Amino acid sequence: MQVINLSSAEHYTWGEVCEGWHLLKSADLSVIQERVPPGRGEVKHFHSYARQFFFVLSGVASLEFEDKTVSFRSGQGVHVPPLTSHRFTNHSDEEVVFLVISSPPTAGDRTNITIAGIEFNLPLSQATD
Repeated sequence: MQVINLSSAEHYTWGEVCEGWHLLKSADLSVIQERVPPGRGEVKHFHSYARQFFFVLSGVASLEFEDKTVSFRSGQGVHVPPLTSHRFTNHSDEEVVFLVISSPPTAGDRTNITIAGIEFNLPLSQATD
């Protein structure tokens, strides 16, 4: 048993300016802390097997689904079942820090949704122009 913190966790960058830290990385469970700056988001996608739970530590997050967008803030979370297309975004003026808990882990279980073969992973201001 060991104590994990952001200094000792495996770190990665995605979407050019977003960051993540693997707090727990096992065969059946993943716990990641991520930081997303204002106006940024990920590519819309789904997981065939993994279910995810997004829990905001600070800031305000949005999850875009097929038929609605759910906004949630510090102390609140949203469950995303398998096969549910979703996109995590930060429409606020401040960074959002959150946990994403996945079971099983999403490595190798992600299908990005494209339009005419183009993936959208732009700053939100550019994605809506």
